[in-house]
Amino acid sequence: MPRKDKYEGNSSNNGSGRRVQSLISQEEQAAGKKSCWNELEITGTIRNLSPNLFQMTHLTALHLKNNSLCRLLPEICQLVNLRNLDLSYNKLRSLPAELGELIHLRELHLAHNYLRILPYELGKLFNLMILSLVGNPLNKDIMSIYSEPNGTQKLLSFMLDNLQGMCVFNEIPIFTNLKETIPLIST
Repeated sequence: MPRKDKYEGNSSNNGSGRRVQSLISQEEQAAGKKSCWNELEITGTIRNLSPNLFQMTHLTALHLKNNSLCRLLPEICQLVNLRNLDLSYNKLRSLPAELGELIHLRELHLAHNYLRILPYELGKLFNLMILSLVGNPLNKDIMSIYSEPNGTQKLLSFMLDNLQGMCVFNEIPIFTNLKETIPLIST
């Protein structure tokens, strides 16, 4: 499908002269035609992603490398068919736990961001073969596991073990005042 490019001139809407790209024409869109692209690459100085991106559930690869993204929305989990997600060279400081719901993911590129921690939910990415973490200020324990032979798989196991540990801990009731939580039986 050919891409349709045009330039907005000074006489139109905003006069910025910026390039506008559309995957399908307005007529095709009005007729109900859908895009069938499996891969999408967005580069530039993008700081925020449009919520419309997460409606493209057919995507198998999303390349958001070399932008200025500071955060990734939890709605990323709606892209259920993703196999490759490239978020390298952005300004991400954290990742949403929902990233762990992308169970078909095989490649996750997170290199050269500002990540200090990773969500334990990444341990649920059983199909992940490639994980790029270089250039992030992650703690030394995480980087030590990651740098070992077969480090990606060891790190994912570590994350999953810690996630399961959190689930068990969250199921243990904590009684702060037994008089309030256990009714007294009088005889």
